Amino acid sequence: MAQGIRDMIKDTAKVADLAKDAKDAALLNGVLMRTKEASNSAELVTYAPFTLFPTPVPKAVFQQALDVQTHYNSLVDRISQNTDFLKEALASTIEVDEFTSRLFKIHKQTLKEGISQSVVLGLNRSDYMLDGSSSLKQIEINTISASFGGLAAGLVGVHKHILKVAGRLEDSMAILDNNPAAGLARAISKAKELYGAERAVVLILVSDDEQNIYDQRCVELELMKLNVFTIRRTFEDVCARGSLDKEKRLIIDGLEVALVYFRNGYAPQQYKSQQDWDTRLMLERSRAIKCPDIATHLTGTKKVQQVLARPGVLERFFPNEPRVVEQIRATFAGLYTLDMGPEGDTIVAMALKDPEKYVLKPQREGGGNNIYGSEICKVLQEAKGSERMAYILMDKINSTPSHNYLLRQDSPLTVSNCLSELGIFGAYVRQGTEMVMNEQVGHLLRTKSSAHADGGVAAGVAVLDNPFLY
Repeated sequence: MAQGIRDMIKDTAKVADLAKDAKDAALLNGVLMRTKEASNSAELVTYAPFTLFPTPVPKAVFQQALDVQTHYNSLVDRISQNTDFLKEALASTIEVDEFTSRLFKIHKQTLKEGISQSVVLGLNRSDYMLDGSSSLKQIEINTISASFGGLAAGLVGVHKHILKVAGRLEDSMAILDNNPAAGLARAISKAKELYGAERAVVLILVSDDEQNIYDQRCVELELMKLNVFTIRRTFEDVCARGSLDKEKRLIIDGLEVALVYFRNGYAPQQYKSQQDWDTRLMLERSRAIKCPDIATHLTGTKKVQQVLARPGVLERFFPNEPRVVEQIRATFAGLYTLDMGPEGDTIVAMALKDPEKYVLKPQREGGGNNIYGSEICKVLQEAKGSERMAYILMDKINSTPSHNYLLRQDSPLTVSNCLSELGIFGAYVRQGTEMVMNEQVGHLLRTKSSAHADGGVAAGVAVLDNPFLY
């Protein structure tokens, strides 16, 4: 397959024809985004950016990522229930990072009042890169608004079609079926069922200028197939038209909300006023199931990821499961603290000496936030006092690049040296102490030009892709 792609890449005329065909196939298969110029208009759409060909991925590491996902689900859930660990892990971060601090204040408030929800739903995505060509290393785990589970399904049809048109029928049959949105919806439906109010709805919390709306709509359509009804509202909508009744049931526009699915609220700029923060607190105080609840949101911070890499920490959550600890730890890259003190000072000196070996990561989601190369030196040298504690340091993953074409609206058709990131979607539902669902529900491959150090699809750098297993 890899040699076949290289041969096709040399035939520029054939590639140009395939690209035209692929763009039409993307539109036909619903691989769509609203345009930046009209993010509020359903009438102006384009294809979501994607690769012309699927990218070769070793079967062994793909299977490794699938196999460890249910353990990551359990880990996230257990951390979210461990108040002392979260407080200890995030103590330095909340001193200097206002966003994390405000989230943690909401967490403390809900604990003080008593957590109202008895059912927990987790929908996450664990992201990896290959160090070299065969060593799987985790980049991060997304515990809030893990996206592109909807568009991933449509891209399967696109790549199957392109390989057939290119005369590679056997290869087209090897592209894996993949519909993460269906698995996410199944978990939402199960959690909603356990809430116990048949007529209650699922609230999808969204922004008012959502480019990636069709990815969200895919999940909504899967929920409709399960007879689960949804409403879409912004923070402003919830504030104006929502309230809690005496039993802390969340009521919006006269409808009881069984579950709040956050597709917004993961970045500081998404809280436009104190009113939005007050609304987040109201949602957390309600009986409605939150996906994620505030503790699970905090579990996805980079600081928690770094603390988990310390010796002996994983064992706190899997005390009698050494095999699980081994599987999770095998995916860890080198992660280092920048807390004040001798250890943090040593790490700063290490980063300044050879910044090309590392990535500086703030407590942010959504792509485009990480810092590389000489910029690491600039940030660390200009950080005043404890400001450096808002970051962690991670070993830079050195993947073996491949060649592909990245198809974007209004971009020239040129071959790129590419790096890929594999994501595995996880879904779990817990009622009280019983885990009633714990599954991996699909995958996502994103690919970018190696000329770009950082950035996801939503950030305008990476594009959607499919793995071709070898």
